[in-house]
Amino acid sequence: MTSLSTARSWVACANGHVDFPLQNLPLGIFSRGGDAPRSGVAIGERIFDLQAALQLGLFDGAAREAVEAMASGQLNAFFDLGRSARVALRERLLELLREDSPLRDTLQAQASSLLPLASDCQMHLPARIHDYTDFYVGIEHAQNVGKLFRPDNPLLPNYKYVPIGYHGRASTVRPSGTAVRRPLGQTLPAGQAEPTFGPCARLDYELELGIWIGQGNALGEPIAIGDAAEHIGGFCLLNDWSARDIQAWEYQPLGPFLSKNFLTSVSPWVVTAEALEPFRRPQPARPQDDPQPLPYLLDKRDQAGGAFDIELEVLLLTEAMREQDLPAQRLTLSNTQYMYWTVAQMVAHHSVNGCQLQAGDLFGSGTLSGPESGQFGSLLEITEGGKKPIELASGEVRKFLEDGDEIILRARCRREGFVSIGFGECRGKILPAR
Repeated sequence: MTSLSTARSWVACANGHVDFPLQNLPLGIFSRGGDAPRSGVAIGERIFDLQAALQLGLFDGAAREAVEAMASGQLNAFFDLGRSARVALRERLLELLREDSPLRDTLQAQASSLLPLASDCQMHLPARIHDYTDFYVGIEHAQNVGKLFRPDNPLLPNYKYVPIGYHGRASTVRPSGTAVRRPLGQTLPAGQAEPTFGPCARLDYELELGIWIGQGNALGEPIAIGDAAEHIGGFCLLNDWSARDIQAWEYQPLGPFLSKNFLTSVSPWVVTAEALEPFRRPQPARPQDDPQPLPYLLDKRDQAGGAFDIELEVLLLTEAMREQDLPAQRLTLSNTQYMYWTVAQMVAHHSVNGCQLQAGDLFGSGTLSGPESGQFGSLLEITEGGKKPIELASGEVRKFLEDGDEIILRARCRREGFVSIGFGECRGKILPAR
């Protein structure tokens, strides 16, 4: 059998696919027509229907248990099985979908029922989200935003000691493609003493990595940093839409509220830790003057391989661009290597006080900006709070998002000697306020 790094699939459209080659095999929940949602795996431009494959007797043992756990049309029970079931399913899928699979002829004969076109399907949230927590681990973003409001002291003292986060609104997380209604709220106009109520005028996006929690923990029992990676179910892209003018008025003293809870977009495919294994990296060394993490946040294995090299991209498509038949314009090209804290450190810190995490909980990394122009993960940073509008190929300018604008997030993993994989898109188009 050929090495996975060079393996091809008998599903021809997977070979060379920009996001979903054989080496990826992300999991998701889809439906066709009026059918109930069911579990599937992205392979090229198609979806391998796991329930249909189960009915054909293609799974046994731990792999069968994994697929059976998805029968409800959600991945929560599958996440709760942990890493061993996930690995067993991945290994079986690789056996089935490789070009040299002994079941190739049988599978090709069943392709019409096993492999619907992704374009013919509707994607759903992968799991029922019990809780959603948004972190703030992108240090370049934290410094850029801090400079706008506190030029002499951009980072507060706690930032380098603790993974900062806040609890978001799980009920308004939606899959890619869901329209974003411009929110209403209170704002305090410059120079005014009293707030006004109306549509947000400074609507923004935030480029983030999403983290799905796998197995949870019992109430009162923290997850140790050395075990935290075992509790991560997978990854996605996340756009934490932000109403900057509402946020500026409401965030003191308790943090974001209406400025963040109106919608959060996620890409629908769950990319597993196993697919990302070739793209792991050591956590970047902290500057010499920075404090080392406290013992409950420090693990040698996590520091040696707990970071990821994932290229992150933001594109903007306006109504005028559509009318002029122009492509979406890139606003940002960043990377997950700008995370000051690892995903395992987020999990360990979130649970250290005994907080119970549950399978299907969602974390956001916080905005992942780089240090240079062209790497900023929000318009707040790109335009310096609206002071420096950006010019678009259509002749338009933008300080913040306007109605009809569509934001597209993409992610790619590349490494010499390995097949590149991606996350699919996370899209959202702005609708006028009601």
